[in-house]
This record gives sequence, C-alpha cells and structure tokens, in this order.
Amino acid sequence: MANAAAPARSKSKKYGRFSSLEDRIFDTCNYIFLLLLVVVTLYPFLNTLAISLNQASDTVRGGIYLLPRIFTWDNYAYVFREASVLQATMISVLRSVIGTAVTVFCSAMVAYTISRQDFVLRKFVTLAFILTMYFSGGLIPNFLLIRELGMLGSFEVYIIPGIIGVFNLIIIRSFIDGLPESIIESARIDGAGDFTTFMRIVLPLCVPVLATVALFTAVYQWNSWFDVFLYNSSYPELSTLQYELQKILQNSNASLSAKSAGDAFANADSTAANAVTPMAVRATMTIVASVPIIMVYPFLQKYFVKGMMVGGVKG
Repeated sequence: MANAAAPARSKSKKYGRFSSLEDRIFDTCNYIFLLLLVVVTLYPFLNTLAISLNQASDTVRGGIYLLPRIFTWDNYAYVFREASVLQATMISVLRSVIGTAVTVFCSAMVAYTISRQDFVLRKFVTLAFILTMYFSGGLIPNFLLIRELGMLGSFEVYIIPGIIGVFNLIIIRSFIDGLPESIIESARIDGAGDFTTFMRIVLPLCVPVLATVALFTAVYQWNSWFDVFLYNSSYPELSTLQYELQKILQNSNASLSAKSAGDAFANADSTAANAVTPMAVRATMTIVASVPIIMVYPFLQKYFVKGMMVGGVKG
C-alpha cells in the first residue's frame, strides 16, 4: 500500500497544489500570454463599439478606447433613420438564409457525384470546376450573361450565379472521401439509389463540413453588396443592408466635405445628420454588419473546427 501511494503523492505534488516552482512559472506565463491574446483579439471590436456609441463630434478628438466618452445613440439613429434600411435588412436575411441553404445543398450533391469512383467523368468535371477558380470571364461578360438570362432586377441574381462554390465543393468532397466506403456499399446492397444514399446516408454524416460551408456562405451572402450595385442598383426594393450602408457612408462623406470643419463642430448638436462623421458611421456600420454573424457563430463553432480539420486533412 505504501509503495502504491508513493507514486500518487509524487504525481499530486507535480500536478496539484504542491507543483514545483517551474510549473507555477510556466502556468503563470501561459495565463499572461492568453490574457494578452484575448485583449489583442477583443480590443478592435470593443474600440469600434465604443466609437459607435460615442458622440461623433467628440470622437474626432481621439482618445476613445474601450468606453464611450459621451454616450449617444445618434449614430445608430442616423444609420437606421431611412425606411429602406429595414427593407434592405429583410432582403439581406432572406438572401443569407435562402442562398446558404441552396448553395450548401447543391454543392454537397455535386461533391458527392464527383467523389464516386464509378463516375467516369469525375476527373474532367473536377478539373473544369477548379479552372473557374483561376480564370474568369470578366466583369462585362458576366454582366452581359446575367442580362441575357433575364436576371437583372430579380432576387435570383443573388442565388443562382454562385450556387456552386468551388472552394466549398473541394472541402465537402474531401470530407466525403474520408467516409467509410462500406457504409455506401451497404446502402447499395439494400437497394438504395444514388439520391437516396446521398439524402439518408451521406448528408447526415456530413453535418460538420456542411456547417463549416454554411458559415462561409452565410458570411459571404451577408456581406455582399457589389452584385447589388451591378445588377439591382435601380431596384430599391431589392437592395441589401450592406449596399444601403455603403450609400449612407458615401452620403456622410459628401456632407462632411461640403462644409468646413468649423461648421461641422459648430452644428454638432443641431441634428443627427449634422452630428455624425464618416468615422462614426463606419464604426456603426461595422457593428451592425457584424452582430448577426457573431450571434450565429457560437452555434456552429464545434462543427466549424471539426469540418475544417477533416476536410483539410483528407484529400
């Protein structure tokens, strides 16, 4: 008994409260390093939040770090004062939800197809998709193609052109290649066809990588504004939140350049429109655009890490 207790006591001294001085120094250094890492990671976001909640005319003086000096909601009131912002927010939400669901499902179907060894054209199709990552038709041919397809001024222009993401396709295919082939063969023996095998066997097993791809796609859809400028700038009912925020920032820059700095400070308390500055609007836009993604990410984090590791190692 004494001999058995001796290793336990030595182990507790090493890892428990009787740890050596070297272990405590090492742990302290780790804690300090992780604390600094947290500060470096969170500071830009907290600083942007403080600027967005601070009076714009006071922000130009500088010295805003983690807390606003003069708290105000005027910057957010200025951004959301347009009725088009609410409509644009709904379009952005619909675009993100529908575009993400359709893109993930279609990319998964194509990835399953080119992952099958019995698909004769799998190498050719894979190469054709990969080439699109390096070569593009250009801005004008793309616009002419969208016009000929009759998608100008339509919601479909946000979904159909990017319905298959090549990067997402490669990640999903790499994940499927790592699945046991015996599972698919068992489904084939039971009489399941390709679509049934994909829907009932492959798709449930691909939840981690699909969550990863969904996060990528949702961020892309939520932040996109250039396609709105190209294809739907003349259709306000199809404008997105990002595009409206870009216009608000441009209007803020134009209004500030139209008057002198002295007039800007003199009229700082007159109206919300006169109170804001491009710096305050930019910070407010960043917070408004980031909050939805920050709310979604914690629910997908565990799938994101697992999907990236498996999808990146296999291949």
